[in-house]
Amino acid sequence: MIRISDIQSADELLPARMLNEFVYCPRLFYLEHVDGLFAHNSDTLEGAARHSRVDAKSDALPTAQEAVQCESIHARSVTLSSEQYGLIAKLDLIEAEGDLATPVDYKRGAPKSLDDGSLGAWDPDRIQLCVQALVLRENGYRCDEGILFYWATRQRVRITIDDALVAETLAIVAAARRLMDARQIPAPLVNSPKCPRCSLVSICLPDETSHCRAYVACEQSEQTQPGGRWVQPLLFDVGYPAANSESIESAPVRQLITSRDERRPLYLNTQGNHVGISAQVLKIKEKDKLIQEVRLNDLCQVNIFGNIQLTTQAIGALMTADIPVVYFSYGGWFHGMTQSVGLKNILWRREQFRQADSNRFCLQLAKQLVKGKIRNQRTLLMRNHVEPPEQALQFLKALTIEVRRAESLAELLGVEGLAARVYFEHFNGMIKVGSDDDRPRQQNGKHEFRFDFERRNRRPPRDPINALLSLGYSLLAKDLTIAATSVGLDPFLGFYHQPRFGRPALALDLMEPFRPLIVDSAVLSAINQRMVTISDFVVVGDAVALTANGRKGFFRAYEQRMDQLVTHPLFGYRVSYRRLLEVQTRLLARQLMGEILEYPVFETR
Repeated sequence: MIRISDIQSADELLPARMLNEFVYCPRLFYLEHVDGLFAHNSDTLEGAARHSRVDAKSDALPTAQEAVQCESIHARSVTLSSEQYGLIAKLDLIEAEGDLATPVDYKRGAPKSLDDGSLGAWDPDRIQLCVQALVLRENGYRCDEGILFYWATRQRVRITIDDALVAETLAIVAAARRLMDARQIPAPLVNSPKCPRCSLVSICLPDETSHCRAYVACEQSEQTQPGGRWVQPLLFDVGYPAANSESIESAPVRQLITSRDERRPLYLNTQGNHVGISAQVLKIKEKDKLIQEVRLNDLCQVNIFGNIQLTTQAIGALMTADIPVVYFSYGGWFHGMTQSVGLKNILWRREQFRQADSNRFCLQLAKQLVKGKIRNQRTLLMRNHVEPPEQALQFLKALTIEVRRAESLAELLGVEGLAARVYFEHFNGMIKVGSDDDRPRQQNGKHEFRFDFERRNRRPPRDPINALLSLGYSLLAKDLTIAATSVGLDPFLGFYHQPRFGRPALALDLMEPFRPLIVDSAVLSAINQRMVTISDFVVVGDAVALTANGRKGFFRAYEQRMDQLVTHPLFGYRVSYRRLLEVQTRLLARQLMGEILEYPVFETR
């Protein structure tokens, strides 16, 4: 008998479960088996819970020669492989009498109802069961039928393992291997009822990808046509031809989004605190006094500002729960993060590195990002300025045209800098304070604080608003670094921001259109809604910094902004900014892999 431990290169064997996924959806197979991506939903969690009972005990399966001497065998959770077919399968239950074995596979759902009213099996389940029969046969057992047990109705469906089913299974194995060798992700299903219940729908983005694949925004007519037009890709454009453009165009983008993530970031900024863990609960202490307890299940990330100690046990538990720990200086400078594993998706990163060497690609993407940033800055001024400056708005609009004409990244930087200067010249018009609590304050008789903004300054920020902006941009860079890492891209290799030691260039690229929408808006909310007041700032050397209470107030404003729902202008559904960062990062990965022709920058209306 061949067991998994006897196989030197188990990676070359194709798991039976993956063939089940291939029959269900080749794209799902590719994402799980080739790209190594997986995400749980309620169905998979329920299935895992049921299988945990089956897998609680693993039995030894005697050889076929030994089994002849046995009256009956019930072996659970047995892993067998087939070198002849290059297959491996984990069998939930094997019922055998002598050397005649019957695999029993447990399924969470209900059996298929056939036209005559009888019960049948779904195609993915039939193929998976046939693979189990093949590995049993190669290990010396006779296997003429298999059984599928469906938990939902608690019914058994018997499947005959005949030549036709074996031939169908082997054809699917060959097709799956061809797909693996091609290294080209299949196109998403179009308007398929399978997608809403797929656990990888938030990673696959089937409707969003289909919508973007053959769609290019009509730059010339977008002022009069909010939508766009369908175009035929050029000869050397990377991506699929728009063969199904009509069907895709007519199909609305469904909100195939998983339920909102209720987990929240944890910010720790009280210097000298000590963080340990007990029973999956973080214990935050000030000296020896317990001041807060936080369950790991409630967290999506932990942010450490300055001198705060985490025990090795706490870091280990956070890594096990796949919760990143992000480190900042006391002043808010983003240092880096600790994550559970390194970047996993080597194929995506390979394309990222290849495209980063293309000046044409870098310039094309950078133009999209800068244009989106300028448009969003203009929108923010129109929405929030006490008297929107018409001349500045027209100038910003004209700069979006100049962006298209830029012939180098250096030229593009000049246009972006000019837009930023105009935008920040009028930033003060969006600050609406005037109560006695916000009158100018003096510190040490030297510094007078006020919420007046003259110009952008940094490293260090020398006034309260610049201190808030710098801290907010660090938080946004952190969130997009996490998003890029979770998607499988290298956050330190960008296209607009060129590589520099310690700089998350890709995160900085992705955050350009979101700077005004998330950070600038959060700063305005924090000031205008008195979440941060003048008394929350202190002078540290040449810099102006937030006190611990002031930082806490700004974190609240930032997280409220991240949780705010916004309508995606291209897809039409509402999504939180927190989720939007991941969606946009995945769409960039789609462009890197050649699935879509152009990165759809998020622009609010």
